Amino acid sequence: MVFQCQRDSWARQFATRVVSCRAAELRPEGGGEPVRGFQVVLEDTILFPEGGGQPDDRGLIGDVPVLRVTRRGPEAVHFVQAALEPGAEVLLSLDWERRFDHMQQHSGQHLITAVVEQMFGFKTASWELGRQRSVIELDTPSMTAEQIEALERSVNEKIRERVPVMVRELAADDPEIETVRSRGLPDDHVGPVRVVDIKGIDSNMCCGTHVSNLSDLQVIKLLGTEKGKKNKTNLVFLAGNRVLKSIEQSYNTEKALTSLLKNGPGEHVEAVKRLQSSVKLLQKNNLNLIRDIAVLIARDFKSKPVQSELFVLHRKEGDSEFMNIIANEIGTEETLMFLTVGDEKEAGLFLLAGPVEAVENLGPRVAELLGGKGAGKRGRFQGKATKMSRRGEAQALLQEFISHRSPEAEKKE
Repeated sequence: MVFQCQRDSWARQFATRVVSCRAAELRPEGGGEPVRGFQVVLEDTILFPEGGGQPDDRGLIGDVPVLRVTRRGPEAVHFVQAALEPGAEVLLSLDWERRFDHMQQHSGQHLITAVVEQMFGFKTASWELGRQRSVIELDTPSMTAEQIEALERSVNEKIRERVPVMVRELAADDPEIETVRSRGLPDDHVGPVRVVDIKGIDSNMCCGTHVSNLSDLQVIKLLGTEKGKKNKTNLVFLAGNRVLKSIEQSYNTEKALTSLLKNGPGEHVEAVKRLQSSVKLLQKNNLNLIRDIAVLIARDFKSKPVQSELFVLHRKEGDSEFMNIIANEIGTEETLMFLTVGDEKEAGLFLLAGPVEAVENLGPRVAELLGGKGAGKRGRFQGKATKMSRRGEAQALLQEFISHRSPEAEKKE
């Protein structure tokens, strides 16, 4: 079936009738709990159901938002969260900004696909209309910068030539279908075959919504290529209003960087490079200082006439290396060490080091108290903790263990 959205891609409102309404659930695209609602079938629709690489439309049935539109055989199924009465007359309203964006990207893809094949023989394997950018998968291992530049120049010349874009419907057994570019029809397709013609440039079997003239695309910007799968190349592009939005975003970013870096746009890259070098140097100096602090902490402990059997230390700044330096300097033959780094109220790292038997016994219990996971061998057990605020409980556990192993406790036994 050909829907009204395919006969007239520019229609923004349409009166129709509810055919059926049944309870259903919708799984959100980003995951999460299913949304309860209803699947509504109408006599006809201006809301495009996803297909041909083009996402579905959004809009209203009366004042009820349509959250998803899918194709089921010859039917377009609209998911809504309010029940609609079968037989009722309803007015459809289209989210035009979303639709026109899809029209520009989809027609832009047809144009690029046709011209890149004519110029270089690169066939299109697939394409994706993304939320921020679109990608055409080309059957070639690579494209040169010169080829990309020539392709961009050619497609924009055709936009300026105001080439008409027309839609035809052919019978499924029409021999002309054999001459039309296509990746095949869906298995459940019924009815006439829809062909989109860009006059003198391309004829392509397609179910999507398109502009009526290449001038409606305004402009196409090829952003470059990315490595695809199995010796293919992904060509990234923007069409129409997306180009304008990208320029606006780039300009706003440029203004913000000019304000932050205190220089002109042409000097931004060099200024950031200098900042990166400074940060790396500071990080290196900071790491050396932390290492020196670790050694001093360990030596201070060892210099005491009487050394405790349990050494506990927490420091906000530090890492695994910091804790292991302390353990190495103090030695783990007799002293049990409980070291932690990170924010006291958030996540962090911990290290339990000391006599092998004690660490094997206490390590997993400390990890459990701190809401973390860890692993250990040869007298060390370390890992990540999500509940650093429970360090006191872990310390109490270790203190109790030490007190039961002290000579005084052994004599009482």
